Amino acid sequence: MNDGEKMVRTSVTLPKSLKDEMDKIDMNWSALVREAIRRKVEGEHGSDVVEAVILNERLRRKPPKGWDSGRVIRSWRKKR
Repeated sequence: MNDGEKMVRTSVTLPKSLKDEMDKIDMNWSALVREAIRRKVEGEHGSDVVEAVILNERLRRKPPKGWDSGRVIRSWRKKR
């Protein structure tokens, strides 16, 4: 892909729930998808990393309301 190359538009259909989660993340999704497709087409190794990042972002979720990670860690330490 050349820097001056003409760009074309294509679309991807996603579940609404996934799109809602994507909207919560500050990321240039077009660039991410473009790079993943480029790697796949060129057969580059490392596309597994891109897929892992996408999977990780899809699975990420916010903790339950009132969650106190410090309290949980302290309770784990007391059990030792």
